[in-house]
Amino acid sequence: MAEIKGFLKYKRQEVGHKPVEERIRNFDEFDIALTPDQIYAQAARCMDCGVPFCHGWGCPLHNCIPDINNLVYKGRWREACELLHSANNFPEITGRVCPALCEPACCLAINDDPVLIKHIELQIVERGFEQGWIRPIPPAKKTGKKVAIVGSGPAGLAAAQQMARAGHTVVVFEKSEKAGGLLRYGIPDFKLPKNVIDRRLSQLVAEGVEFRQGVKVGEDISARYIKKMFDCICLTMGAGQPRDLNIPGRGYENVVLAVDYLTAQNKLNSGEPLDDPRVMTAKDKTVVVIGGGDTGSDCVGTARRQGAKEIYQFEILPKPPETRPDDTPWPFWPRIMRTSSSQEEGCTRRWAVKTKQLSGSGTYAQELRGCEVEWIKKDNRWEIKEIEGSDFVIKTDLVIVATGFSHVVHEGLIKELGLKLDNAGNIYTENCQTSEPNVFAAGDAITGASLVAHAINSGRTAAEAMNNWLSKSAI
Repeated sequence: MAEIKGFLKYKRQEVGHKPVEERIRNFDEFDIALTPDQIYAQAARCMDCGVPFCHGWGCPLHNCIPDINNLVYKGRWREACELLHSANNFPEITGRVCPALCEPACCLAINDDPVLIKHIELQIVERGFEQGWIRPIPPAKKTGKKVAIVGSGPAGLAAAQQMARAGHTVVVFEKSEKAGGLLRYGIPDFKLPKNVIDRRLSQLVAEGVEFRQGVKVGEDISARYIKKMFDCICLTMGAGQPRDLNIPGRGYENVVLAVDYLTAQNKLNSGEPLDDPRVMTAKDKTVVVIGGGDTGSDCVGTARRQGAKEIYQFEILPKPPETRPDDTPWPFWPRIMRTSSSQEEGCTRRWAVKTKQLSGSGTYAQELRGCEVEWIKKDNRWEIKEIEGSDFVIKTDLVIVATGFSHVVHEGLIKELGLKLDNAGNIYTENCQTSEPNVFAAGDAITGASLVAHAINSGRTAAEAMNNWLSKSAI
């Protein structure tokens, strides 16, 4: 283990941030990294539990967290970097945007603050890049098999890297002009700088992965073509079907989906052209963000940096408790009240609020009508009931719908391939294999919207399944 009784000697030290008034002036990353000595002390808190729930329960990738912490404590950073990459292709991404399910599952979290796992992970990989330890790992020999990956989000990139290292010829098709999927277009730069993605993409290219960007499979090239040209296909397009608002006034021009809003700003930051950037800016506007999750929070932070006059964020669920409730005991992810760094920068948050109608003039919404609701459990199902007399009206100039995604988009490639879907509308798979034997799928396309860590793990699992299938088909 690290340091005996280190958890008693050292307290958890949170990662610092630049002051709000400074960081909202731009889209730069604003975390203040801990020093090596501080990281040493944080790693020393790890108890090397007999049953490490952080590793087996909390982390979707099953990172060897106690062993990694022990290596950092002993100053063996390069070995820690190698061990970290043995389970996680992109720890520089999870170290920035993962909610760190491992931390509330830490045994210390039963009655103390958990180990600072996420930031230790980030410090390891950043040191790895700085020292030149992270290099391309090309295959020793090629198999002669060709694999197509459709979609370049975390699942697609993980699957592509694993398959390339196994010796297959891998081509990644991406509909956007640059690779990265929602990592590039759906997450603000202040949380995930895009040079972080480009740095890792360079490694994949050096390992033999080919990227064909600006290509929509199912439109620009047909499903028939891709099935004919490749021995195996992996679908990792994500859950791209937005969960929209079905209310009067949804069609106004200044009522936009969160993914479109965030994509527009990310494109502006990278110099990519926009069809019409006017609606997508919050400058001097009263903004309402509908949806209280991480995506809604990202919209709040983006609107604040664009110069919004006032920001509201509505969540239809009730306000969570301040401490861990009985329905999410350790080691579950606790359903508690959280405030993101974007919300700290300034917004009015309201819970148990239902948006009922948008009204306006011409093509622009000017008012949002809503009400408060209560949640009632009936026949083991939760239902919402409007609270009489709680109706309200808010003047607004921009409404951002951040209510999540339903499932993979069915039109186009999925229908063309004739794939079986599950009851939720996701691609049906058994061990990542779809109803078409040479077509596999991974990530949000088979689970619905989830976390980056889940997507990476799914991509790795799909790669293993594809590699086994290709090996058997070669016999």
